[in-house]
Amino acid sequence: MSYLDQGNGAILSQQASRESNARTYPRHFPLAIRDAKGVTVTDMDGNEYYDCLAGAGTLALGHNHPLVVEAMEQALDTGRPLHTLDLSTPAKERFIDSLFESLPDEFSERAKIQFCSPAGTDAVEAALKLVKTATGNRSILGFQGAYHGMTSGALSLMGDTDAKEPISGLMNDVHHLPFPYDYRCPFGVGGEDGQRIGSNYVENLLDDEKGGITDPAGMILEPVQGEGGAIPAPDGWLQEMRRITRERDIPLILDEIQAGLGRTGETYAFEHAGITPDVLTLSKAIGGGLPLAVVVYDKELDVWEPGAHAGTFRGNQLAMAAGEATIDYVLEHDLDDHAADVGGRLRDHLETMAERFSAVGDVRGRGLMLGVEFVDPDVDWQGAGPHAPDSDFAEAVQAECFDRGLIIELGGRESATARFLPPLIVSKTQIDDIATIFEEAVAAVANAEKEPAEVAP
Repeated sequence: MSYLDQGNGAILSQQASRESNARTYPRHFPLAIRDAKGVTVTDMDGNEYYDCLAGAGTLALGHNHPLVVEAMEQALDTGRPLHTLDLSTPAKERFIDSLFESLPDEFSERAKIQFCSPAGTDAVEAALKLVKTATGNRSILGFQGAYHGMTSGALSLMGDTDAKEPISGLMNDVHHLPFPYDYRCPFGVGGEDGQRIGSNYVENLLDDEKGGITDPAGMILEPVQGEGGAIPAPDGWLQEMRRITRERDIPLILDEIQAGLGRTGETYAFEHAGITPDVLTLSKAIGGGLPLAVVVYDKELDVWEPGAHAGTFRGNQLAMAAGEATIDYVLEHDLDDHAADVGGRLRDHLETMAERFSAVGDVRGRGLMLGVEFVDPDVDWQGAGPHAPDSDFAEAVQAECFDRGLIIELGGRESATARFLPPLIVSKTQIDDIATIFEEAVAAVANAEKEPAEVAP
């Protein structure tokens, strides 16, 4: 059977019969992808879509960028190795050169790197082991709303409890601290006062001998919470977390698996705040669309014994070639500035749209990592924030977008936030099209809610 002759329906039916019940994206996007180029994908029925999911932010240069394809073809045509465990190769050294060139000097000059198994969650697991080994401590400080992956240690750090509740034996000594979510401030204040109260809370907790937390091995946070709903940490709050952890010799781990490499308008999101982490976890964009994950960290933490962290798939040479090409292109073409420019354009569109619809509670994010949170202003709500999150509205908007040729992801509290993660090469014209489709979708859902229900004869 040639699957190329099949339509969406036949392939989706077969997928449902053979793949795990844990599959996610096909439940929201009923398509099988035939072709992909740049910012768009085409399904088996010939429908074209703007892809603002882009491999959950993996495809910084979009689908099948010519330079990335050329880099992989060169690697294949010259008889170079494809898999080398952690043995080095010229491709690996060039990848590290490019990655370190992308980092601020004050970090890269003191940096060591550990290649991990292929997914971002593997980098998180390695980072946790690194700081626990270096400090001899076991407690980990995480944050509410966080997402770091689905393996055991990373899952323990997740803010959303749904995925954790069925699993016993997750990592112990994890403490979830309040994240500065301005629209739903955990202290009911918001703004700079909310940020200040939050940082004071963390500092007082760590200094309280009755606070219940043994000496921490590390603090891990996302400078922009992605799956948590495109929530950026304010620069001042990040600077406070850096001061608090540095003064107490607590390694600060920044998770930039989704935000890193230009997406937020700086090469790395922590650069907005002018801070330097002790540990940085990276994946997604740095592999140019192929599986690759690393931990980059201050050399003072490098007390691992030989073999302390291993894994078979640490030597993916195609990913390193694709990653080198991607990093170099992002740096040479200032795609961080482009992300800030077109991301600002998209945000302007979304904020203008928000004025028309009471169902839009908040528009937020940084660069090309944006979110629109939908709310129900008509229901009684006693939780954080002015209105209840409205997941039904968000899901309906996602479906209307899909029908109009736009793929967006949902996230945040109750999955009520529409998330935008387009490739960094998206043009201004494409941004305008994406915003138009999204506004039409929101209008369709809002108008449908206004229509009176039909009465049966």
